[in-house]
Amino acid sequence: MDTNNKSIALSAKSTEQIMKEQRIHDVKLLLENLSYREETTVKLILDCLYDIGATNIINQKFHSYLMNGTVKKVASLSKPVFRMIAWRWFKKNCPQLITNWLYEQVSFNKAITPQPQIVVEQVKLQQDLPATLADKNREVKYLRSQVRFLITIFILAITSFGGSFLWLNHKLEQAHLQTLEQLQTQLKIRQTSVNNP
Repeated sequence: MDTNNKSIALSAKSTEQIMKEQRIHDVKLLLENLSYREETTVKLILDCLYDIGATNIINQKFHSYLMNGTVKKVASLSKPVFRMIAWRWFKKNCPQLITNWLYEQVSFNKAITPQPQIVVEQVKLQQDLPATLADKNREVKYLRSQVRFLITIFILAITSFGGSFLWLNHKLEQAHLQTLEQLQTQLKIRQTSVNNP
């Protein structure tokens, strides 16, 4: 009698497991179907996420107003390429990822994370933090010096170009005035020669 109860429990478990797998597979198929039917909506969502993500990462990486604006314009031009790649990735991966996430939500398993490992990692992080900060400070100082150098070169180039332009403009005006004076002199000479035959 005891072995019959075990076999009934095992068959019930396997039927439940089969039912779970079938239902999860159904969820994945429904999500794939939903993504194909709502392609426009998904692409609009991806566009929104791209706008937010691109703005955030550009603001973090480029603090200069000029560079920030330029990179944002370039990012807006690359949005169609992102949309195409993201749509392919979404079709291939998201139904399974969403299915897995939903399954975790309904399985009600609590994952227990071992606390000592987190403490050890925090201690390592705290020990490495001063060295990391020193490295980052050196990088920031180096980048600032490079930016100052580039700004100086830019200002010198603009100044020399502007000065050359002004000097060239001045020389052209002088040459124009000399030509006008020569023409006026020649005109006066011809007029006097015409008047005094």
